[in-house]
Amino acid sequence: MKASAAIVLSIPACLCGCLAIATRYLGIVPSGLSGWLTPLTTCLILVLAVAARPFADRRYRWGIIIGLGFSIGGDTFLMLPGDHFLAGLASFLVAHLFYLWALTSGHRMAASRVPFVIWAFIGTIVVLFLWPGIDVSLRWPVIIYAGVLLAMAAQAASRAMTAGDAAAWAAAVGGAFFVASDMLLAVRKFHGPIPAGHVLVLGTYFLAQWFIALSLVCRRSTIQPEAGLIPSKTAQLR
Repeated sequence: MKASAAIVLSIPACLCGCLAIATRYLGIVPSGLSGWLTPLTTCLILVLAVAARPFADRRYRWGIIIGLGFSIGGDTFLMLPGDHFLAGLASFLVAHLFYLWALTSGHRMAASRVPFVIWAFIGTIVVLFLWPGIDVSLRWPVIIYAGVLLAMAAQAASRAMTAGDAAAWAAAVGGAFFVASDMLLAVRKFHGPIPAGHVLVLGTYFLAQWFIALSLVCRRSTIQPEAGLIPSKTAQLR
């Protein structure tokens, strides 16, 4: 996919994301209606990922696409009336497992250990800070989710440090934004309100998903033509 096409496909997601943030922050429409704008924005980001030019590493492509699909499920659970926090947490947990599955395709887990040390340190500090406010029944689910999320972000950074291409760095930035978004969300839920909370949480979340999808767009197509269909340059020169 050309850069111009990626920009065009990103515009609807950008507009929908901005509308979701504005309606939540300003309260200009009913919360039930504004809540649907979050999964809709993720759906539009999924369109960008699906439209990206396919390449030989199908595991990476499908891991990102399926992860975005489970993220839409998580968005939906979190915006439904009532307390569906655990269902949303489980959906995003599966999404991060698929992202991690994609990020370990062709790259050894923790090839660079520095990001794992850094993210583990940050995650430990945040969990200890929030620990008194986390309900006992949610402590293990939160720990498991945090571990998988931080492993995903660390592996994305490790991949970027070893591969060094634009696609790997896009995924690393997306992973970092995901950690920031979920940490802000956790502070709001288990500690207390933060100024412009909706703007910060949704803004970093949409950027996270967009950068992760962008990692598919940035990758160069390495699919080889089927034998006999397109002559090679060598054959053409003979």
